[in-house]
Amino acid sequence: MRTALCELLDIEQPIFQGGMAWVADASLASAVSNGGGLGIIAAMNANAEWLRNEIRRARALTQKPFGVNIMLMSPFADDVASVVADERVAVVTTGAGMPTKYMRAWLDAGVRVVPVVPSVAIARLVARSGACAVIAEGCESGGHVGELTTMTLVPQVCDAVDIPVIAAGGIADGRGVAAAFMLGAVGVQVGTRFLVARECTIHQNYKDMILAAKDIDTATAGKRLGHPVRAMRNAFMREFVRREYDASISNEELEAYGAGALRLAAREGDVKNGSVMAGQSSGLVKKEQPAAEIIREMMAEAEALLKGGGPLCG
Repeated sequence: MRTALCELLDIEQPIFQGGMAWVADASLASAVSNGGGLGIIAAMNANAEWLRNEIRRARALTQKPFGVNIMLMSPFADDVASVVADERVAVVTTGAGMPTKYMRAWLDAGVRVVPVVPSVAIARLVARSGACAVIAEGCESGGHVGELTTMTLVPQVCDAVDIPVIAAGGIADGRGVAAAFMLGAVGVQVGTRFLVARECTIHQNYKDMILAAKDIDTATAGKRLGHPVRAMRNAFMREFVRREYDASISNEELEAYGAGALRLAAREGDVKNGSVMAGQSSGLVKKEQPAAEIIREMMAEAEALLKGGGPLCG
């Protein structure tokens, strides 16, 4: 299942692991890279020292390429952007903002820049600025989301830019991979399924909630703040939605209510009062597996479908 993305980034399989805050550390990223995909460390709101240590830890765990995801809303964005250039990380992905102010430094350092884009206009802008590929992420994803679905966004981005397009949002098995390729993508980014990888270091309570999820168990909140987030429905999420629709609560108070909620769930295991970010594909995730096995299973299923093993064939 080698595509142009594999040639571009020197990876064996055209699959990225999502840069999930409080989830995507050196342990998970190195396991995904060793399994043939592109593992990604999430810089999240961490400082430069933390990120540099994770990069070096990943290098001790894998000889394969891996990337770093930078959340551009982070107060440490300038510092971690410099670390990515200093350490000459193979790939940087970006989200929650425009990466153009950092792109020249990254490109000069030989870092491949692959922004996450929620629209055609942003895809065109980053392509003109030197991105080597883009991740077109639909609103089925967990965490921060846009408004367009993967099914509608991916083909429009593919038509708009001349660089490789990676599909993200709602992809958790080989059927999703095959569908992404049929839409014109040359790779996929997967987040939710990797939450239950054995090498993922989040709390078991978080994993168990994903494994027990049904199709309707996620919701979005935070649109009023300008950056909606998808997460599992729980006591925290229901209260967040209630506060969002309460005009007496200011945006600052709403932001403060959500502060630290993801860490509470992912690291402390409080899946009642914490934010269990996950995508709509949660209902497809049924078992814990090593990251390499997840990759092999997804890509083998996609290959069989694309070679004519689908329900309309034979």
